Amino acid sequence: MKAPHASRLTFHLALLLLLALLAPGCSVKRLAVNRLGDALAGGGATFASDDDPELVRQAVPFSLKLMESLLAESPKHRGLLYATASGFTQYGFAFVQQDADELEDTDFARAQELRARARRLYLRARDYGLRGLDARHASFPSQLRTNALAAVARLRKADVPTAYWTAAAWAAAISVSKDDPELIADLRLVEALMDRCLALDEAFDRGAIHAFLISYEMARQDAEGDAATRARKHFERAVELSGGNLAGPFVSYAESVLIKQRDREQFTALLERALAINPDAQPETRLANLVLQRRARWLLARTDELFL
Repeated sequence: MKAPHASRLTFHLALLLLLALLAPGCSVKRLAVNRLGDALAGGGATFASDDDPELVRQAVPFSLKLMESLLAESPKHRGLLYATASGFTQYGFAFVQQDADELEDTDFARAQELRARARRLYLRARDYGLRGLDARHASFPSQLRTNALAAVARLRKADVPTAYWTAAAWAAAISVSKDDPELIADLRLVEALMDRCLALDEAFDRGAIHAFLISYEMARQDAEGDAATRARKHFERAVELSGGNLAGPFVSYAESVLIKQRDREQFTALLERALAINPDAQPETRLANLVLQRRARWLLARTDELFL
């Protein structure tokens, strides 16, 4: 049985959707679309706290397509642009790329198909993110390509969520596009965006920027010092900012750094630590932990292969 506030929210969203579809006047319809957009953009916590990833896998596409439909009516709605960018990125990783990785050993052709789909989802997410930044800073996407450092200098702390997911989606697209030199060349733009996010709000989303940089430092070009040392610092800060309650930093460090260092013992220890986290202890990160724990189990099952 639904809680009363949940029932009211469902009724409210249904009413807004009806108004958006039926409103005869342009201004009334735009108001209804924007109100519905605000509600959807702020509704991510419903998915984030879910304890059934497969249920979310089935539900998210409808939500994303609904947001895209609303963006067709209100193309500069910043909340929707942010939510769509982050939503497509997370869906692509959790329910498409992970499937591809798990299938690679048994069905390579299908794995390649899924990676191609993940790439399309990531690029769609990137484009929505760039639109969101353009809505706040005119001509931002074009300036980013001509003078990345000058472009990102325009960003402020309020831009960090959209900039983070734009960069994360872009990096994810590059990671599954090793045969696309033009896209790989965009890595400098990803770096400029994420470094600016780090400078503006290094504690964003419980250390998400540091968690991203764990793996990125291992591929960063022309940086001072040892890549593994830089990655370790980001790992330690990510764990600190998350209170050790997120599986992501442990999985990322094990996969990105410890395999290259051939440290099987520490690799196993960190993945087991990720699996020891109780997803229910922090409901707002429950789904993220379940998704990353699935990856931790997959990596552990491949330990012998990874450390041949």
